[in-house]
Amino acid sequence: MGRDYFPIVLLVGFVAVNAVMMLLVSHLAIRPRPTTVKQAPYESGIPTVGDARERFSVKFYMVAMLFIVFDIETVFLIPWAASFRQLSCLAPLAGGVCPGGNISFFGFGEMIVFVVILVVGLVYVWKKGALQWD
Repeated sequence: MGRDYFPIVLLVGFVAVNAVMMLLVSHLAIRPRPTTVKQAPYESGIPTVGDARERFSVKFYMVAMLFIVFDIETVFLIPWAASFRQLSCLAPLAGGVCPGGNISFFGFGEMIVFVVILVVGLVYVWKKGALQWD
């Protein structure tokens, strides 16, 4: 069981060591020389105008939350696709293939229900006008 998680642990360890090393090297390699130009806020080449604490429309937050919800929901398609053969076979897989006559609709039907729920939610949000940017 431990060998199954070894690649994931190795990846997480590599990412952590890489992050620490990048921070350490950048901290040791620079000589800070702060100036007023370097301390000024900068956004895509456009000089800042006004206060940074201005109010945003609620529509902005609605679209952002809907994006997050639908984006996270679509991530559930990956584990389903990885185990589709196993979910759609009544018998254990033989060499990665379902034995003849043991094919089931369960795996495909499960995802059809999931996608239909997503589409119903999208149609509801669309009809409510939450996706219109006025």
